[in-house]
Amino acid sequence: MTGFFGIIYVPSRLIVSGNAAATANNILASEGLFRLGIVSELICAAEFIYLVWVLYRLLRGVSGTHAALMMIWGLAFIPVMAVNVLSEIAALTLFRGADFLSVIDQAHRGSLAMLFLDLHRYGYVVGWIFGPWLFHLGVLIYRSGFLPRIIGVLLIAAGFGYLAESIAPLLLPSYANAVDRFASIPLMLGEPAFILWLLIVGARESAIGSCSTK
Repeated sequence: MTGFFGIIYVPSRLIVSGNAAATANNILASEGLFRLGIVSELICAAEFIYLVWVLYRLLRGVSGTHAALMMIWGLAFIPVMAVNVLSEIAALTLFRGADFLSVIDQAHRGSLAMLFLDLHRYGYVVGWIFGPWLFHLGVLIYRSGFLPRIIGVLLIAAGFGYLAESIAPLLLPSYANAVDRFASIPLMLGEPAFILWLLIVGARESAIGSCSTK
């Protein structure tokens, strides 16, 4: 919830691509929402530590190798999430026009702020290179009987989807939109299916007990 709010919802409400003036007006008019988005991203990074640790403890009995790799790949993404909010803080500082920025005119401050917001977006593009944590989670789910195997398959596909989303904009920018449309399919299915199944149906207790005692 915190990740969706900070990473997707807030930018979609406030940032107007290629329009520094409109973005500045939106952010300054809804500065509380923008700041809440920053805090939500930091909370998401902190929560992710517990998530990865719990999944490791739960599934290490299925495969110690896949569980360890899942945890390593997952934890590697957390510093990227935390450092990435610095770009948003820099953009907000530029839009607000602090005293020490008086030597830079408003138009240039707006352009620099948009650059930092773009760097924030690309920060997640870089961070998605750690998407294979979902591949290893998918393998563990598939083998464990913890949840239906199709969810494991969807998580494996989502892991490759994150890799594609990371590499394509940097290596093949002309095809980035096409790759995004294709890669978004497993991304929209894998993690949401995993989350919703646990929230609505739950896990098989016998499978959990079997994995935890190995």
